[in-house]
Amino acid sequence: MRRTLFLLLTLVIMMMTSTALAQGKRILYVPIDDRPCNLYQVVQVAEKLGYELLTPPTELLGRNTHTGDPDKLWAWLEETAPQADFAAISTDAMLYGSLVDSRMHDYTAEEILERAKRFKTFHEKFPYLPLYAIGTVMRTPRSGSHASAEPEYYYTYGAKIFQYTALLDKKEMGKTKGNDERTLKKLAADIPKEYLDDWFARRAKNSDANKYLIDLTREGVFDYFLLGCDDSAMFSQTHKESRYLTELASDMGKTVIQVNGGVDEMGMLMISRAINRDLDYRPFVSIMYNDGKGAATFPAYSNEPIGISIEAAIIAAGGMRIPAPERADLILAVNTRSNGKTFEANNVKKNKLRLRDDVKTFLKPVKSFLEAGYPVAIADISFSNGADNSLMNQLKKNDLQYKLRAYGGWNTATNSSGFLIGASVLAKFMDERDIAELLTTRYLDEWAYQANVRQEIIAECYRLGIDPYKIGDSTAQMSALTTEKIKAFAAANLILPRGLRLEDLKVSLPWHRVFECDPRFKLVD
Repeated sequence: MRRTLFLLLTLVIMMMTSTALAQGKRILYVPIDDRPCNLYQVVQVAEKLGYELLTPPTELLGRNTHTGDPDKLWAWLEETAPQADFAAISTDAMLYGSLVDSRMHDYTAEEILERAKRFKTFHEKFPYLPLYAIGTVMRTPRSGSHASAEPEYYYTYGAKIFQYTALLDKKEMGKTKGNDERTLKKLAADIPKEYLDDWFARRAKNSDANKYLIDLTREGVFDYFLLGCDDSAMFSQTHKESRYLTELASDMGKTVIQVNGGVDEMGMLMISRAINRDLDYRPFVSIMYNDGKGAATFPAYSNEPIGISIEAAIIAAGGMRIPAPERADLILAVNTRSNGKTFEANNVKKNKLRLRDDVKTFLKPVKSFLEAGYPVAIADISFSNGADNSLMNQLKKNDLQYKLRAYGGWNTATNSSGFLIGASVLAKFMDERDIAELLTTRYLDEWAYQANVRQEIIAECYRLGIDPYKIGDSTAQMSALTTEKIKAFAAANLILPRGLRLEDLKVSLPWHRVFECDPRFKLVD
């Protein structure tokens, strides 16, 4: 009881202090594109603490249907900088236009380098402005299925390109075996040379740009440079390039630069780092993994164990991992399977409501921590691209949904845990209503939509003869159907805090495809 009262008193004092500090503070933020996870949902978190995020006009940002405009973004950046106290900037946006543009551009190496040099000029012009940079190591998708964000030839040759570069990486690390050499030669013969040349040439230009940005970090242009490996694997071209870049940056500490797994979480992490610096706050995080593989889990779409990714994200947000939960500002509970495997949330044979043994094991300490008054956030990474239905059903049955400080279970394991860390370490300064609103966003997106409703929308698209990843003129129709189904799901499954109700729920499909949704709503008394 005393601990609970002490925590409540501390929370009230820190909320009052942080609100006073945040008043009038502005963070200049150039996201990697305009998807909700990179733009709206990051802004939503920062605004809860009283910070204003200055973001570019959306027409300058990239999306899957049009390219971003790096030159106009630079003009906007220099015009807006005098109004800002901090800046978090996607280097992909400033060099290529967006994340997707970084994979498909035809810029020359000279054009890219000239844009990169503008960071140094910008720093010289605004030396007082702390600058947090967000870069990427270009992804290597496993196949060409739904590869709308890759060159056209990747549809046909994507799987072979992935396998070919994975074997090159493996060979360089001295880990080839069996028929690997024979397979490598066959793949080299199977893939048209002009496609490989195009793909490797673009990667080389991007990698050279990253090397230059690392040099700028060494010179002090960036206060922090977070370089993320987009959808990767244990062996891949992405992993190979990340090894080189990590070695190049090895003379600088992790408090200055990191090469991490994941990309879409990095905007939230850098905004969190800026706010934590402003508040002179270093969050202590204690991690609780589920039994079994736990931190050694090697999730899909990653080139490293989840334990490495999570600790790196904590550092990126400006925090520190500590072993003792009683000293922690946050307990991060990580939902993994005992065997270390991750599945896709749309796998209806795996992602069922029934209580699994590993979920039962995971929930026991979570309940104990919550009952003792500890602040708990759940990183739900048992599945990729959506929530664990078994876990979510138990949170509902045990009335734990809104007792958490935060929740994350959306895209890849690194995306989920990274965004969660960035947001949850700031939840200490939020009131219960704000926390409930952020939790509701996550539950509607990750549980209602990604793990459940999305499969129904995909089925309806196929029934109507619509490509679910290019819904085009059917976007309004599919958005309306999505809204209707998520409303029904929320009514049946969300147990809001006493006195609050969900109103004006509307869900859009902003990129004209079913992969992501954007739920907007009001929580009212």
